[in-house]
Amino acid sequence: MKTILRAVVAGGLALTLAACSADEPATPESAGIRSTVPPSSGSAEVPALAATTVRPLAGTGDAPFDDNRQVQAPPGWTVTVWARVPGARLLAWTPDQRLLVSRPKSGDVVELLPGRGDAAPAQRTLVSGLNQPHGLAFTGSTLYLAESDQVDRFTYQAGTLTGKQVVVDGLPDAKSPELGGKYAHALKSVAIGEDGALYISVGSSGNVSAEDREAKPERATILRVPAAGGQPTVFARGVRNGTGLAVDPDGGVWTAVNHRDNIQYPHDGDDKGEVLQAYVNDHPLEPLARLEQGRDLGWPYCNPDPDLKPGEKDSPQSYTRRPLVRDLETNPDGKKLDCTALAPVEQGMGAHSAPLGLSFATSPGLAGAYGPGALVGIHGSWNRNPPRPPEVSFFAWRDGTLGPQQTLLTGFQNKDGSRWGRPVMAVQGPDRALYVSDDLAGAVYRVTAP
Repeated sequence: MKTILRAVVAGGLALTLAACSADEPATPESAGIRSTVPPSSGSAEVPALAATTVRPLAGTGDAPFDDNRQVQAPPGWTVTVWARVPGARLLAWTPDQRLLVSRPKSGDVVELLPGRGDAAPAQRTLVSGLNQPHGLAFTGSTLYLAESDQVDRFTYQAGTLTGKQVVVDGLPDAKSPELGGKYAHALKSVAIGEDGALYISVGSSGNVSAEDREAKPERATILRVPAAGGQPTVFARGVRNGTGLAVDPDGGVWTAVNHRDNIQYPHDGDDKGEVLQAYVNDHPLEPLARLEQGRDLGWPYCNPDPDLKPGEKDSPQSYTRRPLVRDLETNPDGKKLDCTALAPVEQGMGAHSAPLGLSFATSPGLAGAYGPGALVGIHGSWNRNPPRPPEVSFFAWRDGTLGPQQTLLTGFQNKDGSRWGRPVMAVQGPDRALYVSDDLAGAVYRVTAP
């Protein structure tokens, strides 16, 4: 069950709160459909994606599936509308192989009990009356559930939760007096480390709200609570909105981050200091970073830069081990934070991708040439022109780290930029199929290889 228990969830925002931007990326590495070779010697080439018709199960064919829907998926893979769950967000498998789905807007968690053969799962509410429940994480029979202002612990057995305890309270949300009802990233994510410690993502209150770094508790962080309990401490800071939060096969804690919007053009010339849409479209990248105690991802003073030739028009871009550079608006002289002293970001995604759920599929991982790796639900941009499309991304796990982004599932966006679906999270099930939540379509898909 290690694969399932490490498929810990991440947090994220509704459409108006996701990271933003405009224009199609300039390089294949950040383009809509990627087909790359996992970074390991002797691995087979991952084939190009192919058009696949989305097949509703009985009782799941209401809009948007009353029209024929197609996605791009690995050749021969099938995509089924397995369940309809309005507002479906983050996912976690129970020890007895039921799939839990958080629904922040509804204040509840839904349980999906797989049926036999091709039947849709039985569905019921597991727990309700919660304050924007989002993150879900199991360790053994213990479930940790993140509300917007606290983290709860339950004992789980055979579809029943008992013994609720609040293990962390006082987390900031829109009801916090000092925030006056303004909090852009209230949803929380949770993960359980191999040592039993609890990790909690606490997003920033705004786009460039530097006061978050001095708040108590500090915002724009990943907090850590020891397995034995106690007050949370800052594990990593400068994490604008670490919606993706999960533990890798070696025990490392990773976050996928929604970074800032409307960055000023930082290079010398007439446009320096201007907010140029052409630049904002691809800057800064969205980090996928391995965290250690005390790591600083730099926000809002430093930005991960994808440009290989900074300041040159049409600079080629990379998303692997990218450095952090000064933010011209918040850190023009570098006195707020020395960005050159910060570790480069291990991997990244195109600007304003809005990564949400993060999970790991451990050995043997996905079928074919994919193998073990990280799965990221890409929600897609909200103000990019044309919009960056939603997708499910895969990052191969090889030699103790993650390789570059590969598109695993896409096609939720129409040619005019409108969308019929927006993936939130993907987790591998006990049957090795992928289960993908979609909060726009109100669905959970089951994706299977031949």
